[in-house]
Amino acid sequence: MLSLAESEWAIALLLIITFSESVIFPIPPDPLLIAIGIANPSAAIWVAALTAIASVAGAILGRWLGRMIGRPLLHKLVPQDKTARAETLFSKYGAWAILIAAFTPIPYKVFTILAGIMNLDLKPFILASLIGRSARFLTIGALIFIFGESIRDFIDHNFELLTIATAVTLILLAAAYLIARRLPLFNPQ
Repeated sequence: MLSLAESEWAIALLLIITFSESVIFPIPPDPLLIAIGIANPSAAIWVAALTAIASVAGAILGRWLGRMIGRPLLHKLVPQDKTARAETLFSKYGAWAILIAAFTPIPYKVFTILAGIMNLDLKPFILASLIGRSARFLTIGALIFIFGESIRDFIDHNFELLTIATAVTLILLAAAYLIARRLPLFNPQ
């Protein structure tokens, strides 16, 4: 993957994969982002920011497709039982579900399409997507910028620590939800 990451087309490929992953593509862009970052650690944050922007642009397309095509598209991508679980979460939490899906390994495309199906207002959708995707990809970019190639070994050898850090992050997101739920921007319709 490192030779691909060093090619002149690597960033363009990353942005295409990232855009597509927010709509339909099943493979997350993180491994290629990590490889590109390791190939050029000084540009890792910049590449991560571009990745976040491409992901949000793809999410907007996913939301639009959800509005236009709706459930038939969603059921082609995801089994109906998983769609029902996602819809329950979405109904309960609205834009917060987008924020959590944007940050975690939950299939983001399900929530982008579901946002269109359930007619989530565009402004909170974009804001939640931008916050979640930026947090996810900029964290990767910052870690690579700070630690360089050694971060790959860190990830391999400290997966449990990363899992705990993710859990702490989710707890902080839940706390932020409890604090900010009075904001009209994030209240579900």
